[in-house]
Formats: sequence, structure tokens, C-alpha cells
Amino acid sequence: MLNPIHLRTLQECVRTGSFAEAGRVLGYTSSAVSQQMVLLERAVGAPLFERSARSARSTALASRLALRSRDALGALDALEREIRAMVAGDEGSLRLASFATANARLLPEVLATVVAQRPNAEVQLDEAEPDEVLDPVLDGVVDAAVVFEYDLDPRQWPLELCAEELLAEPLRIALPRQHRLAGASEVDLRDLTGDPWICTRADTAGARSLVRLAAEAGFVPRIIFRSNDYSVIRTLVARGLGVAVLPGLALPDERVRIARIAGRRPHRRVKTLHRKQNTNPLLPIALDCLAESCASVADDWDDPR
Repeated sequence: MLNPIHLRTLQECVRTGSFAEAGRVLGYTSSAVSQQMVLLERAVGAPLFERSARSARSTALASRLALRSRDALGALDALEREIRAMVAGDEGSLRLASFATANARLLPEVLATVVAQRPNAEVQLDEAEPDEVLDPVLDGVVDAAVVFEYDLDPRQWPLELCAEELLAEPLRIALPRQHRLAGASEVDLRDLTGDPWICTRADTAGARSLVRLAAEAGFVPRIIFRSNDYSVIRTLVARGLGVAVLPGLALPDERVRIARIAGRRPHRRVKTLHRKQNTNPLLPIALDCLAESCASVADDWDDPR
């Protein structure tokens, strides 16, 4: 295989017509240039110079090789620049996945910041539930995923992944504005025993968490409407069709009243998952932006009103 260093030296030898001058331009000794040309001749399998005691004249083959190698070395230079840019995170791609409420509240700021800092990088975002993103992250198709788990429905994440908690979302009670308890800052779940409930689908962590919360309060919730879209749930609550438990990222909404759960501080915990071996230079930038975005939205939850 031809050595690109030797080819660059050959180009200078052909251009200058002198080993000594080529060495001066490239920072080599005349002897080092001569040794490189000997090695290149061995690789080519033919002489490239007509040597005498005073000079080394390029052969037609040397001139042809120097000319044809320009494009190849130019492409190699471009590849090296591209690789350096990718290593530095100036180029390349970043693939993220996250669930709906995080996409609405957390990811827009993150994506905007990453794109602003690395305008030549390709940033992609997919929407998926936690169970749907595990295989893509494990397989390296996705660089990082934003997932959640409930205190009352804990999960075990694959050991091959690094799981870092970003945010602990408080769970709040959402009440219609005309509800009898709408003026309370805290609501005892036992006072909602007879109310109709609105919840996510039965196979979700949110639904299991509600059932377990209610069980601790001594009742089974009468769930009459289900949707995995929290904007739908808030709208149904606002229309007076029931009450709901919402995580922090699904708040606020001026159409409904929000109250703490008396005697309990349950949370939904937002985490990032990524492979421990992931060396994408864009990943730390995104994780830092996620941490900042989470810190800013957490300030909204100090006052449930």
C-alpha cells in the first residue's frame, strides 16, 4: 500500500527537482527524503528517479504518480479534517429519544442549544416510551434516551447502560375549577374516594402508580376515561369530567386547579440512559443542556398554586 507521507514527499521532489529542496520545504533532511523515495520505489516496484552523483531526475512514472496522487491526498486531507471535526463535536450526529411530556418541556431548549453550539452537526429526536427506547440505546442506534419511572412503580435498567437522574417530578392532584376542594393547597386522597378518575392506559406506570396511591388511601379509583396524552387528561379535568394525578412536566394548566397530595410526596423520576462506552463528543453537551433545562423547570413546582 502506498504511504501518503511518501507521496507528499514525492510531489515536492518532482515539483522542486531536488531532494535537498524538497527536504527544506517539508522539514526533512536530504537523506530522509532519499530514504522515503527508496521505500516508495519498493512499494511501486519500479524506479522513480534517475540518480547520479549530483542529481536525481524524476522519471515519467514519478511525474505521473505525483500528478495522480494529488486528488487522493486532497481527499485524505478532507477526511482528516472531517474526522477532527467529528472528534471535537463540530460535526457528526446526535440521536436522542424521549417521551412526550419531556419533549414538550425539556427537549426544545436542549435541541436549540446544541444546534446553536454545533451548527454543522446533525441532531435527531424521536418520541418513544421507556420500554421502546431500551433496545435502540443498547444497539447504539440512539445515543441517549430520556425516560421515567415512578416511585410506586420502580424499574431496573440494563446494567450495560448508565442511568442518571435528572429530575424528580412531584405528582399533583388536578381538579376542575368548580370542584368542592379546588381551593385547597393539599388534598387527602381519601376525600376523593367517590370521584371519577381520569388516567393513562391501564398498562402504564402512571396508571399502576395511581392504583397503588389509592390503595394506600384505602380505595380503588373509579377510572372512567383513559388517555396517554396529558393534554387530553387536563382538558377532561377542566371540563369537570373527573380528577387526575399529574406529574410535574404535565403542569401547569390555568384551566384546572392543582393541589399537593396530603401526607405523601410521590414522584416520577426523569432519567437519561446511554451506553457507558458511548464516546460521541456531542453527548456530554446534550447531557449538560438537559441538566440545565431540568433545573429551570423544577423551579415552577415550588408553589403548587
